[in-house]
Amino acid sequence: MKPRDLTELVLLAAIWGASFLFMRLAAGPFGPIALVAVRVAGAALFLLPLLAWRGQAAWLPRRAAPLFVAGLFTSALPFLGFSYAALSITAGLSSIFNATTPLFGALIAWLWLKDRLTWPRVLGLAIGFAGVVGLAWDKASFRPEAPGGATGWAVLACLAAALCYGFAASYTKRRLAGVPPLAVATGTQLGATLALLLPAWWWWPETMPSASAWASALALALVCTGLAYILYFRLMSRVGPTNTITVTFLIPAFAVLWGWSFLDEAVTPAMLAGSAVILVGTALVTGLIPRGKPKVLPQAPERESAP
Repeated sequence: MKPRDLTELVLLAAIWGASFLFMRLAAGPFGPIALVAVRVAGAALFLLPLLAWRGQAAWLPRRAAPLFVAGLFTSALPFLGFSYAALSITAGLSSIFNATTPLFGALIAWLWLKDRLTWPRVLGLAIGFAGVVGLAWDKASFRPEAPGGATGWAVLACLAAALCYGFAASYTKRRLAGVPPLAVATGTQLGATLALLLPAWWWWPETMPSASAWASALALALVCTGLAYILYFRLMSRVGPTNTITVTFLIPAFAVLWGWSFLDEAVTPAMLAGSAVILVGTALVTGLIPRGKPKVLPQAPERESAP
């Protein structure tokens, strides 16, 4: 990468790492559903003028249905999962579970898109998910009276969110190939906004959130979603997906740093060990640890495509 690309990659990781901090600050006052609605609506309003300026707005009605579905799985559902988790587990821990996204993505791409799995990638999946099990075993509790509450549900919400991201990658590749990235970003935020309008109205907080909670929600919308999408897709076009995916490795470091700096969150040896195991597995899955020319596994059996 050129120095400019590396700078933008680190900036993107810092921004997405901060999203876990802002969710911790705003999820309580807003509630997960209202917070996510504000986040995606603000991002859509931020991106729409840019899309119109680029002359790409015609893509939205043309591909409305797949953009709506992609919006559910790239934004609405995973954002809800992480916002719910922010009520009971730390920003750093949530971000570590978020790092499993490439693992789920590789597994779904093998099952659905028939992407071949090499033996190093299979090893990476095994190592990565072993790290998840170990970390979840250490942190998950389903007893409300346990320290931090029923953290087990929060862990499951994080993993469900990462699974949604993994599915979204394959769905976007299958259903939205050829659509400009900015149109995908904008359309998915609009789709997520439409999906959450009624739930957000129904579960809107009775007490108006504080100014600081609103500031965190707007930072999530404008910086961690709108601006982050622009950086992400620009990097994809300049340095390719393999280099861009390395942002996954940097996000937990920044999330842990922001949580420790601003929320006084503890960093435990179990978190560090689990994070290291997950990231090693992710590196193998994404090919960042080259292994020559390994054998490949047979393709997954034919399955019906999702609608």
